[in-house]
Amino acid sequence: MNLKDLFKAAAVENKRRQVVVQGQVVPESSRCVQCGICSFHCPIGIDVRRHAWQGTPVKDSHCLTCGECVTRCPRGVLRFEKSSIFEG
Repeated sequence: MNLKDLFKAAAVENKRRQVVVQGQVVPESSRCVQCGICSFHCPIGIDVRRHAWQGTPVKDSHCLTCGECVTRCPRGVLRFEKSSIFEG
């Protein structure tokens, strides 16, 4: 790995980190089968399945944006999306 590739990787990682920090979990409700795996793996106990069913982003102030629900969803229903709630 050369120095140029290292800087590219660092830029991609920094952008990913910004989305996670300033982001929220957004469901695609039409694809959700209500299996509940997302809620089961949430370390905070947020009912992510309910958000997916209603088609609303997870805006719970306790959400850590750890990504467990996004990672564990077997159908890829959940994704991170950058939120504008942090902008003045």
